[in-house]
Amino acid sequence: MNFQQLRIIREAVRCNFNLTEVGNALFTSQSGVSKHIKDLEDELGVELFVRKGKRLMGLTEPGRDLIQHVNRILLDANNIKSLAEQYSKRDEGHLSVVTTHTQARYALPPVITEFKKNYPKVHLKLDQASPDEIVSMLLDGQADIGVATEALAHVEGLDVFPYYSWNHAVVVSAGHPLEKVKSLTLEAIAEYPIITYHDGLTGRARIDQSFAAAGLETDIVMSALDADVIKTYVELGLGIGIIASMAVNPAKDSGLRLLDSAHLFGQNTTYIALRQGHYLRSFAYRFIELCSAALDEKTVRAGLKNGAATDERL
Repeated sequence: MNFQQLRIIREAVRCNFNLTEVGNALFTSQSGVSKHIKDLEDELGVELFVRKGKRLMGLTEPGRDLIQHVNRILLDANNIKSLAEQYSKRDEGHLSVVTTHTQARYALPPVITEFKKNYPKVHLKLDQASPDEIVSMLLDGQADIGVATEALAHVEGLDVFPYYSWNHAVVVSAGHPLEKVKSLTLEAIAEYPIITYHDGLTGRARIDQSFAAAGLETDIVMSALDADVIKTYVELGLGIGIIASMAVNPAKDSGLRLLDSAHLFGQNTTYIALRQGHYLRSFAYRFIELCSAALDEKTVRAGLKNGAATDERL
């Protein structure tokens, strides 16, 4: 048994049992992948995969049990490597952060700027993904740190820490009739077409819940992945925008008007998530602390050991 065989087993599951994709991912041939699988099955004396001809269709019962051990062994092996690098190269290495567009665009720029000043030799990889994709990347070991509002809380295998809280904001094009409304209400907003986020992104569920609780139907004429797109079409007069409050910059968004609406929608919490058992270099803890001074290394380590508390309101 060797690490390459274990990597092939793990990658086969990730690639939905497509051996060509497994070979591409591990820079080897399909025939080499098949041989490694057969050698491991012969050594263990059990079949790990359900087959249809030469195709793999899924895992057998022994295969399902084995994959849990494989993931743990490969995680531990990676942790050993990271531990060694911690002492041999304290300020060098790689840090992978995966987040949503909104966080990458509006919340993280000052954090990343300060981090790169402190750790110029660390290669920081910043991926943008949906909340569900962020969970998958963390659990698969493709990312060290995840940042999002949705999906992270209460996921088995993740430790989660509150980052910051925020509210939604209503924006309209200059001259819109709602500018004259002194105390904005959900009823007043519901009279106009609305442009906001896709389902499952940037607190969209909170928006829908607010209108539903008031017994109001809304006309969502357009949804988008990020606030910049929403603002563009609001400025063109296609509807009212409901976006994350931190996405509004009065100096840059001169064609838009921000309406006082913090009282209309519930508070959202953005979280930082880490895979349980995943070894973090010291600069990763520093990145988290730059996000929130309350999340210093001691606090995070204690949370990882005991299970980080999450905001039950999410």
